[in-house]
Amino acid sequence: MLSIVTKANSFLWDVLLILVLCGTGIFFTIRLKFIQVRKFGEGCRLVFGHMSLKGKKGGKGEMTPFQSLATAIAAQVGTGNLAGAATALLGGGPGAIFWMWMSAFFGMATIYAEASLAQQYKTVVDGEVTGGPIYYIKAVFKGKFGKILAGIFAVLIILALGFMGNMVQSNSIGDAFSKVFEARNIDIPPVAIGIVLAVFAGFIFIGGTSRLASVVEKIVPFMAGVYIVGSLALILLNAAQIPAAFKMIFVGAFNPKAVLGAGAGIAVREAIRFGVARGLFSNEAGMGSTPHAHARATAENPHQQGLTAMISVFIDTFVILNLTVFSILTSGVLASGQSGVALTQAAFITRFGSFGDIFVAVCLLFFAFSTIIGWHFFGEINVKYLFGKRATKIYSLLVLGFIITGSAMKVDLVWALADFFNGLMVLPNALALLALSGVVVGICKKFSGKKKK
Repeated sequence: MLSIVTKANSFLWDVLLILVLCGTGIFFTIRLKFIQVRKFGEGCRLVFGHMSLKGKKGGKGEMTPFQSLATAIAAQVGTGNLAGAATALLGGGPGAIFWMWMSAFFGMATIYAEASLAQQYKTVVDGEVTGGPIYYIKAVFKGKFGKILAGIFAVLIILALGFMGNMVQSNSIGDAFSKVFEARNIDIPPVAIGIVLAVFAGFIFIGGTSRLASVVEKIVPFMAGVYIVGSLALILLNAAQIPAAFKMIFVGAFNPKAVLGAGAGIAVREAIRFGVARGLFSNEAGMGSTPHAHARATAENPHQQGLTAMISVFIDTFVILNLTVFSILTSGVLASGQSGVALTQAAFITRFGSFGDIFVAVCLLFFAFSTIIGWHFFGEINVKYLFGKRATKIYSLLVLGFIITGSAMKVDLVWALADFFNGLMVLPNALALLALSGVVVGICKKFSGKKKK
């Protein structure tokens, strides 16, 4: 099974998706005149000016702008930031991080397009505000083709996030806590962790959008703050190794063998492939997932929500993910033989001893759990579109089953499946984004000069 999925991923990720993802990002960066640079400050003001834990709502949407941002970040900041960064370093060498940065930089323009279009084409179904790629796909591709393409996307996101993606999240949580338990001779199987996760997730699923929004707007700032403080402490303790870490990243991006040795067997192609793939899994720019959250925001206009979305990619990749990368590289554990989240735990153990693996496990629990509830929400919107509201209960039960199953699976197969379905999701979404590029530019021109009253 693993070999089949790996071959399929090679076909998808070695050329096709790298061209599609990076090409789409570069295209929008040029058409929007480097909006991720020009409007970065305004985006930050919108994000931090809307911060609130009161959970108030208003207007046509179901979430405040901060709640929609928190839901998007909850989906983005997950396993990819702790375990995904580690697998990128192992699979593509330190140079993969350079290509992750590049894909995230251009991805900021892509996600601006996704979020602004989600706002532009959001609608009301059964009295509930909703939106996402299925709606802007049908808006640009009329008739039967649009319906088929939207249906394909809906099926793929249900498989990619609701099922396979949430298996990755529970797998990494189970793996992280297994290491903690093994080190202390405690015999608790990973599947037990999966069952506990499923119980708590089920409680939030039952509460619907309002409960999800209330939970993520409180979890996201807390979990990010705790991990930032702990990671910065570790990196500062290893400050002498920071220049060497940067050198490994930049040299490894173009000559992996110079960093890892002639026998490493990692080429530039692997560095690019793992950097872009893990970058996508982390920040989700171009994948078509986070627009579901941005569509529900009570934004003043589509442009402002696009800028808000843009900052979420920056927070995810250039802040949270980089903290993991430099924690690993400055700790000298890359050649320890560990993989996935265990590699990140090994880095923290070097300075914090037995507390290090607990710290990472707890942070991962918050990160991955918030992603689970965010991804369930995104999948649920598409289940409603395909099968109606009644089908959501069956969908939720299936997601809980995948959470439990994923906690006990082999990590390599889980990640391979996630990469495959994430990659397929990109294609219909990117096609619609490019076809609607004129609308995106029009939104930017129309609203970019307007100041908030």
